[in-house]
Formats: sequence, C-alpha cells, structure tokens
Amino acid sequence: MDVLSDVMRTVRLNGAVFFDVRASEPVVAQTPHMSVVGHHLMPGASHVIPFHILLRGHCWVESIDSGDPPVEFFEGDIVFYPHGHGHAFVSRVGDRLPLDLDTYRRSDGQPMPIMMNLSGDGPSGLRFACGYFGCDAALFNPLLEALPSQVLARRPKEGNHIEVDLIHTAIVESEAQRAGSETILARLSELLFVRVLRRYIEQLPEHSAGWLAGLRDPNVSRALQLIHGQPSQEWTLEDLARESGMSRAIFADRFSRCVGETPMRYLAKWRMQLAANMLEQPGTAIESIAEKVGYRSEAAFNRAFKSIVGMPPGAWRRSRVPMHS
Repeated sequence: MDVLSDVMRTVRLNGAVFFDVRASEPVVAQTPHMSVVGHHLMPGASHVIPFHILLRGHCWVESIDSGDPPVEFFEGDIVFYPHGHGHAFVSRVGDRLPLDLDTYRRSDGQPMPIMMNLSGDGPSGLRFACGYFGCDAALFNPLLEALPSQVLARRPKEGNHIEVDLIHTAIVESEAQRAGSETILARLSELLFVRVLRRYIEQLPEHSAGWLAGLRDPNVSRALQLIHGQPSQEWTLEDLARESGMSRAIFADRFSRCVGETPMRYLAKWRMQLAANMLEQPGTAIESIAEKVGYRSEAAFNRAFKSIVGMPPGAWRRSRVPMHS
C-alpha cells in the first residue's frame, strides 16, 4: 500500500489552474490568502494550495501572513503554500502593489494557462508558472496537518529538472490550443506535488516528528501501510506492533512520537475520513458504511463517528448535501 497516494486519493487532491506570468524589473506579484480567492480558482474545493515554479530569472519570495522569512527564488525552484497563506514575488523585499482580485476570477471556457504580463521600468526576464491544487480538508487530512506553511524545493544541483521542462512543454501546447492541454496541466501539477513532497520527506532531519517522517520510518511506515491497506480489519495495538516488528510498548511510543497520534486514534480518524467520503454518496446505507470501515454494528459506528467528528453520521450527511447536490 502506497500510503501517500492513498491519502492524496482519499482527500481528493486534484487539478490545477495555471497562470503563465512574464514580468519586467522591478517585479511585484502578490497572491492573497486562498480563503479570499480559492473558491474562484478551484470551485467546490474545501482547501486550495497554491504553488509556483520559476521558469526564468531570479527574485525573492516573501510571506505575507505565515511568518516565514523571505527566501531567494532561483530558476527551477518550486514553492508550495500548503495552508493557503498569502505571499509575494518581488525584486525588492517589502515592495507591494494594490491587489487586483479580478485576476483570480476565471471565466467559463477561458483557456489555460492565463497569460499575464507585469510591466516594470526595467529589463524583462522573469517568468514563472502558478498552479493551484484543490483538496478535501473537511475532516482528517494527515498530509496537510504534517506540512509547514511554506515548502521550498530547490532545483537539483546536478541533472535536469524534468518538472520545469514538462511545464514548459505543457504551456507551449496550451498556447497552441491543442486538444487535452488542460488535462496535461492538471496531471503535471499532481506529479509536481508528489515529487516535491518526496524530496521534502527525503530532506527531513533524521529525528523529525510528524506524519511525513512516519512514512520514512520503516516500522511506523509498515503500520501505516496496514492501516491504509486494510482499514476494516479488526486491528489491535498488539497486532500492529507484531506486524511492525516491535514490542507493544516500543511500537506505541514510536508511533505516537513520530505521527503525533496513538496508533488506535489514527486508525479511528482515518476510518472516519473514509466514512465521510462514503456518506456523501447518495443512497449508501449507514449500516453498510459502518461495516466497510470496520465496525460490527451501526450503533458502535455512530458513537465513534460522533466522538471524532462532533456529530452523528446522519447529521454529517445532511450538512454536506448543499455542497455536493
């Protein structure tokens, strides 16, 4: 079981809208918090993640509301804002211009990527692509919970940066209005997200904590694979410890320190995420959902769901109908 892929699929990470931005010095390009514009960019998504790839030139990336310090942004670098924080690309740290929120209102049928030219008084030379992921963050998203406010992936020192080359290709195709270009852009964005996450995981310090660090720990990762691969199994702490090659006490301590949840609490929360997705499917009986996520009775499932979500599954389903009707 590929745990990262399972989480991305279950929280419905999808698609991307692109801006292809060309700019002249001095550059000032500001992106507001996704709570302000995310619903325009990815309609229907409960959470929007912006990302940017510098295709040509050099500038600074400056956080607006996350507290991250300014960082230099070089050709081939990629930056993500997993929690949707606002940020700016500038030639001079601190420069700002008034926001034009109309920029983010996408018209029906508007071709992707949207071309933008930012004209300063100086020479041209900066170009970057902007993308946006939509995902479900309504209940339990261990991936989002594990990520910092800003994820920066530097271009590898050696070899080609295939993501940048592919983005160049996709933008060229889109400019030529070839069939399927928007689908290509969406799939490439998902590939970028996974590759950047993989690089981030590999670069974590040895004794890091958090869900992503758990994916790298061979014992904890084994337990996560079992939970995600067989969520309806009647797992006990002893079962997971044995399958992970550790004693009960050592396993419980390592899993909790690494992931930030006890194994059984993590299992219960993941089951509720799966159940919440199924509750949004019209006509699916709650008793059937309870069985699929490992509960022998509907009453036991109802108690567990209310304990974690704060309301019974029937009330959760009714609360979601307007969003998915």
